[in-house]
Amino acid sequence: MNALPDFYAPQHIGRLVAPNTAAAVSAGLAAGLPPAQQDTRRVLLLLVDPQIDFIHPDGALCVPGAVDDTRRTVEWIYRHAADITTIAASLDSHLPRQIFFSTWWRDPCGQPPAPFTPISAAEVDTGIWVPLYEPEWSRAYVHTLEENARKQLMIWPFHTLIGTPGHAITPALYEAIAYHAAARQSQPIFVPKGSLPQTEYYSLLEPEVKVPDHPEGGLNTALLATLETYDLIYVAGQAKSHCVLETLGSVMRAYQQRPAEIAKWRVLTDCMSSVAHPEIDFEALAEATLARYAAQGLRLVRSTDPLG
Repeated sequence: MNALPDFYAPQHIGRLVAPNTAAAVSAGLAAGLPPAQQDTRRVLLLLVDPQIDFIHPDGALCVPGAVDDTRRTVEWIYRHAADITTIAASLDSHLPRQIFFSTWWRDPCGQPPAPFTPISAAEVDTGIWVPLYEPEWSRAYVHTLEENARKQLMIWPFHTLIGTPGHAITPALYEAIAYHAAARQSQPIFVPKGSLPQTEYYSLLEPEVKVPDHPEGGLNTALLATLETYDLIYVAGQAKSHCVLETLGSVMRAYQQRPAEIAKWRVLTDCMSSVAHPEIDFEALAEATLARYAAQGLRLVRSTDPLG
């Protein structure tokens, strides 16, 4: 197990500082680790939306506990760098006008919904909330969401907007990714998601409601095929109750007839936290769903557990 590198500054986690990529790469090159292409057991770390807006205390959609989650994730990478073949990260990537932002909706008085407002199909049908764009799609969307996903559309604060600081990977974690890339001669994989205006995209594998005839509108089978080339897949990131949970839901559905694939997955439960909502207990909902997935073969582990 590797020691933490000298340049690592845990106090920087949650702070908007420039990542010291040069120091991370230099330390990685000096680490003396074997190239990842020599791995006989291929291990992937899959980071779900490890971005400033979700992790930093002043982020637009800060997840309580995310700073400590990220510290544990960073230190897990450094300790296990010799065993991690590849690091992949999804990047929640939004535009100012999307169906889950206040820009899309108005009430009869012309006022937008506040962040964290749920919008039900019944409220759209009765005109309590009126879509400003694609009205037919929007009305069908909220019905499809409730029928298929058993949830309502949530209006979120503006977050991870492309081109803003909140979209970037939190700096200390980016340093760990750069360190691993240099130490193992392994290129990281970055997976943008969430730029399709007509749908939510919690899972990094598929949108909440499919958008026909759009290249990003369905299940990402190419990414699934890439994931299948690994022997172990560890998952960390934010938020446990939303993007992590929906990603795992996509995995469970995709492999419901292939339990050997599900058996490859490990969820680092102490490297993720749930969204805080004034009325909805997202943590309890997430825990119940993870318990159900665990009964179906998904492994729930901690960052202090041995690999395997």
